[in-house]
Amino acid sequence: MQRFALKALAASVLAASSVAVANAAEYTLRYAHFWPSNSSVHTDVFEAWAESVEKASDGRIAVELYPAQTLAKADGSYQATVNGVADIVSVVQGYTAGRFPLSQLAELPDMGASAMQTGCILQTLYDEGHLDREYQDTRPLYFFATAPGVIHMREKRVLKPSDLDGVRMRNPSVIAGEVLREAGARNVSMPAPEAYESLQRGVIEGTVMPFEGALVFRLNELTDFHLEVPIYSTAFVTAMNSRTYDRLPDDLKKVIDDHSGFEWQKKAAVVFDALDAKGRQDALDDGQEIVTIDNAMDDPDWGPLLKKVTDEYLDDLESKGMPARKVYEAALAARANCPVDAS
Repeated sequence: MQRFALKALAASVLAASSVAVANAAEYTLRYAHFWPSNSSVHTDVFEAWAESVEKASDGRIAVELYPAQTLAKADGSYQATVNGVADIVSVVQGYTAGRFPLSQLAELPDMGASAMQTGCILQTLYDEGHLDREYQDTRPLYFFATAPGVIHMREKRVLKPSDLDGVRMRNPSVIAGEVLREAGARNVSMPAPEAYESLQRGVIEGTVMPFEGALVFRLNELTDFHLEVPIYSTAFVTAMNSRTYDRLPDDLKKVIDDHSGFEWQKKAAVVFDALDAKGRQDALDDGQEIVTIDNAMDDPDWGPLLKKVTDEYLDDLESKGMPARKVYEAALAARANCPVDAS
């Protein structure tokens, strides 16, 4: 009885102290994203960021996390942050079609070999000022990316582009969608959280995403075959409502500034690359088949298609008055200096 009473007292003290800390916060930031609350991305990136901000601000900033689209749907969460529904968002730029065309150069086929390298390329492009016009309505905090997205199929083996002819495939982004279209696939657009049910119900026959996504969204439970060809990478931004940032006093703005840029790009990349390796191993452990296309840009089947999509994307942006090839060259220069892993 005495032990129970002590435990109850301790729990009451802990609860009271938690309430006191929350009440002591001068600013509460609502942070929205679409990953599940039990994913490593949520716990090891976003929760870690929130806890670090709260600690660095001596409790003056509290961060409320809204995972799994609980505050805003994935494809509307960037605009929700612009409008102030959320104060901070981590989201795929491609979910807002046509809004971030230069940022999505980081998603081009075979741009980066890992989440670490592609995220570094994207962060570099922003820091060098190449992407300023795309983020005038928010304050970007840090950029990150996935490892290359590859093909995951429920039943069908896909080795060449022609094997996708007429196949219903989830289209995750503009770049991946163009690759799939050129291969003759029937594109079905949807955010990643909807892929499991769509694959289960036969709405789609396969999808393109990194192994990280296949793990986090449980697609490995449904798939049989995987083709490792670097069709695209997914680019993300963590952005803050500009008015929210501007309301902070200078010392708390510095806290946010100190939790921006390359440090958090790298922290996110470590988590994403670890999940990618885990997702790949999970598929192998389940007895699923994985085929790898080495040097895909020089592969006789895949190379011409991937190069065509790259050139057409750049030409399209150039025709609209955007400096696509200049930014693409800057991306390639950044790639030469961006590490593939954290070592």
